[in-house]
Amino acid sequence: MFDYTGGKLTVPLPEGAGGGDPGSGQPGATDLRITVDYHGTPDDGLIIRDNVHGNPTAFVDNWPNRARFWLPSIDHPADKATASFTVHAPAEWQVIANGAPVGDPTPTAANALGGADGKTTWRWATEVDHPTYTLVVGAADFAIESLGRAACGNSPASPDPDGCVDVSFWVYPEDRDFAREVFARAPAMVDFFTATIGPYPFEKLANVQSATRFGGMENSSAIFYSERAIAVGGLGEGTVSHEIAHQWFGDSATESDWTHLWLSEGFATYFGDLFFEAADGVEDFRARMEQSRQGYVRSNVADRPIVDPERPGSLLQLLNGNNYSKGGWVLHMLRGVLGDEIFFRGIRAYYGEFAYGNALTSDLRRVFEEVSGQPLGWFFDQWVHQPGYPVLAVEWEMDAGGTDLTLTVTQTQSAEWSAFRLPMDVEIQGAGGPTRERIELTERSQTFTIPVASPVSAVTLDPDGWVLKGN
Repeated sequence: MFDYTGGKLTVPLPEGAGGGDPGSGQPGATDLRITVDYHGTPDDGLIIRDNVHGNPTAFVDNWPNRARFWLPSIDHPADKATASFTVHAPAEWQVIANGAPVGDPTPTAANALGGADGKTTWRWATEVDHPTYTLVVGAADFAIESLGRAACGNSPASPDPDGCVDVSFWVYPEDRDFAREVFARAPAMVDFFTATIGPYPFEKLANVQSATRFGGMENSSAIFYSERAIAVGGLGEGTVSHEIAHQWFGDSATESDWTHLWLSEGFATYFGDLFFEAADGVEDFRARMEQSRQGYVRSNVADRPIVDPERPGSLLQLLNGNNYSKGGWVLHMLRGVLGDEIFFRGIRAYYGEFAYGNALTSDLRRVFEEVSGQPLGWFFDQWVHQPGYPVLAVEWEMDAGGTDLTLTVTQTQSAEWSAFRLPMDVEIQGAGGPTRERIELTERSQTFTIPVASPVSAVTLDPDGWVLKGN
């Protein structure tokens, strides 16, 4: 007998069930299937309502743990699963879900719905493990267009014989023209992330106008975007790039615990911006990073660490400047410390190990220590497990002989925050042009003596913006 109390279903297992991997051949490893029949009107998760244009629609919107309102599940990112969907919808609608279509849509038999007819049955399935919060269905009158193929030869889950994924949009017919504009570079984004991170993990990539409560929701292979943002032309390419980056980070390599959400949101923030560095140039990228920096230092979470031992009262509180902006900056600073070659090799190694699985921050640190051959505890401790950011004051003067520059750097951030270890460049502007020196701060105040060949007119710390710091 099962027990259903307080929204939780408890099913006693038969003696000997569970224990180990069913495919391992080890004693006690058994394969157990439980079927749950359920019905009713969901309190949340499944949103059935008129869309922004007044037409009926139905969408699933799960994040963070709202799948349980419509789908019996262990609603936690560490519990991943494959899925199949059978959806009976009005004949004039189209249905999108995770994975690949199973056959063509077919007229629904009259007796399949207890005598109701005039419907079409759609089937989708995925053999790729997904976190529960990205398992979705959307149904509406859509305009559907393919934007092209991407990740060719590097998308192992794709049913395409050439190993490509189809990149498309599914939007309301009224909003087709704007969708063509805002999603135009989506295939290029998929190709960039595939080349930079690793193989594309899912069967397709559909960009869907929907009833999500968020600006964008990274559902695996079927990203949902705010219907209103698309309808008013307010969705930006930055959101598109961010959500596509999530297909690798969050959807495939997923945080093992909610408190490590930066492994999803920080990664999507940074890699979303990296696309624009490659496509539009470093100045565009730096402008995006500066906007992110300002958002973090002005936030109300700077006095808390990214991975906070104090769990939030609501999981929605995790959608904050620590997990997004500071998380992205942590990756940028790690790139600055290690250099591009080691950083991106570490990213590929991390994704290669945890694709379709789960990870914690300690896993990321271990991979980067293995790849770089450097101890990185100091870096992760101060940026991920401790609060705050440095604020730097600079004083400099030339000696009487004009051959040495004396540079004093003081960390003036809150006394409640530790002094930061900061390797960084210093740009010195002299008569012969600018020169660079590398220094490393480890204390609240430090003085450096730097030989110079000509009188100095200006000194700039971290001229290329590799360090997250306050004004």
